[in-house]
Amino acid sequence: MPLLLRAMTEADLDAVVAIEQSAYEFPWTLQIFRDCLRAQYDCFVLADEHAIQGYFVLSAAAGEAHVLNIAVAPSAQGMGHGRRMMKRLVDLARWHRVERVFLEVRPTNTRAIALYLNLGFTEIGRRPRYYPAREGREDALVLAMELAMPL
Repeated sequence: MPLLLRAMTEADLDAVVAIEQSAYEFPWTLQIFRDCLRAQYDCFVLADEHAIQGYFVLSAAAGEAHVLNIAVAPSAQGMGHGRRMMKRLVDLARWHRVERVFLEVRPTNTRAIALYLNLGFTEIGRRPRYYPAREGREDALVLAMELAMPL
């Protein structure tokens, strides 16, 4: 059965949090995902009728969009699901008529960085000590994609 992208619902949150906890050493909490749904951010899951394999959260306002979170279940990584979700969220950003999309990524997340650069993001800065790490804090690379506005 093919995986479909659809809006995240409250009923999806246990599965989303399970993926979050398996994919990240310092995961978001259930309450953070609930808050994102309540704030009406663009929250999507990649799923078939049996299971959720990935998700993303996008915030768009004031001409900018921010990728707040994106993850693929570790067992489903390397199959193009992250690329598919990133393309969908960029399409959503265009629908919101934003001029650019921003994201932060750990410098140690080389697979994600390679994907983002391949999709057209460029590194525009660094946020020192942004992420929690096992020994203190880790910087974040700030990446952006400029979106051409239709004439």
